[in-house]
Amino acid sequence: MEKEANILNKILEKLKIKKAILFGHSDGGSISLIAAAKYPTKIAGIITEGAHVFVEDITLNGIREVVDAYKNTDLKNKLSKYHGTKVEAVFTAWSQTWLHPEYKDWNIEKFLSEIHCPSLIIQGANDEFGSEKQVDAIVSQVNGKSFKCMIPNAGHNPHKEAAKQTLEKVIHFVTDLTKG
Repeated sequence: MEKEANILNKILEKLKIKKAILFGHSDGGSISLIAAAKYPTKIAGIITEGAHVFVEDITLNGIREVVDAYKNTDLKNKLSKYHGTKVEAVFTAWSQTWLHPEYKDWNIEKFLSEIHCPSLIIQGANDEFGSEKQVDAIVSQVNGKSFKCMIPNAGHNPHKEAAKQTLEKVIHFVTDLTKG
């Protein structure tokens, strides 16, 4: 994910974006955290939703369940909407990376203390891929003003499962960020 954070930086440079507010979901949230740590002058704020900073058993168990669903349901067709003809390659790379035995020790907490911008850390209270420990680790270790936001009755996709509530939190955060 550090590689993707570096690519994100190159995209910001190419587009001549000098200050960005990043919004990352799941692995994208982790990438946003790394980017905010590595490129602090370019990031005005970050919003993460279901980000991971370390591997938990709940994460691995959730991924195993998705792998089973991918094999035994129409999940592949649903994911094709987002990944087109690359769905098999994307899904395999994602699941095999997270489930690889060497990945069990993956951890990006070393980056958190380098984050100085404001952050909104969102997670569904019923997230099937991570516990509230992820949110607490982020909020307690970043050096910028950080807000914890647990969305009740939502899983890994609060932007879909509790869209109105999630959007209200995001709008409030961005509005306050752009005023200051």
